[in-house]
Amino acid sequence: MIMGWFTPVLWQNIILILKGVAMGAANKVPGVSGGIVAFVAGFYEELIDSLQKFNLNALSILFKKGWSEFYIYVNGRFLTLLFSGVIISYFSVSLILDYLIKYHEIQVLAVFFGMILASLYFVYHELEKWKFKTILFFGVGLLIGLTIMLSKPLTENDGLFFVFFCGVISVCGMTLPGLSGSFLLLLLGNYTLLLVDSVNAIYYTLGDLIKMNLEFTNDTHRMKLLRLAAIFSLGSISGLIFFSNILSYVLKKHYEITIAIIIGFICGSLGIIWPWREKVFKLSEDGNIINNSIGNPEIAYYDYILPNIKTIDFWFLLLFIILGFIIVTLLERYGVKKNK
Repeated sequence: MIMGWFTPVLWQNIILILKGVAMGAANKVPGVSGGIVAFVAGFYEELIDSLQKFNLNALSILFKKGWSEFYIYVNGRFLTLLFSGVIISYFSVSLILDYLIKYHEIQVLAVFFGMILASLYFVYHELEKWKFKTILFFGVGLLIGLTIMLSKPLTENDGLFFVFFCGVISVCGMTLPGLSGSFLLLLLGNYTLLLVDSVNAIYYTLGDLIKMNLEFTNDTHRMKLLRLAAIFSLGSISGLIFFSNILSYVLKKHYEITIAIIIGFICGSLGIIWPWREKVFKLSEDGNIINNSIGNPEIAYYDYILPNIKTIDFWFLLLFIILGFIIVTLLERYGVKKNK
């Protein structure tokens, strides 16, 4: 009886929401790109093509023909279900990820390291033949990825213009496979402020609204975080539309070059989630560790080390890497099967 409810259309809708959940979860982890999930699962080009339709022509359709025609034109069903999954992820799976990263960071990194290795393998095979031009642009992508990986984080900045800029930049991970939006926020110094504090403020505010409790309006810190979340969201929407239009053009006109740069990005930034690393914290002038706005030590950079293959820990983490590789392989096979 229950299975009768799962019509093919309903099942497709659920799968699309789950893809959004996976994208949202990937975007939350520094060093991991939600765009990789879209690419490997086989809906990356549909995502970019749908987003780039938010243009003057779309506005003309909205005002002249109404909401229904506009919704069809921008592939509204696809975007609504996908981004519903992303939003659900931020208030569910992302909270679980926050816990896992806090208490089992190395194991989580190992899984995502395996996922990115598998993604690199499948993206690599998008190019049928390597030419001098594609090798050159691979080098460009590699150089940019390495530069981003080796950059030192800025200090936290809650200026409204800068927060808007962070929103624009952070969506790179959703539109460009291999470039992590959350890691860019780490470099800009606003990861904790915008993806932890502000998201938690929204979560608690929704809970208060459900309880019809409006006392949070008197909490100046909560209201400030909600204002920053709104500005950040506006920047993210602007960035999505801007980057999707650029990517839609270059994918159609310069597909091989774009894929080569993406592969370079992934290779260059792969070290960001290298599981075998040690944290180096920011220190004040008197040598004390500096804490962020929620009381956690601020990370200055990571010391990357080579694993000792003679230890049990190495083989234990290797199992998690293999698990990540298997997850992406299954996603890729589903994407290929769906596109046939």
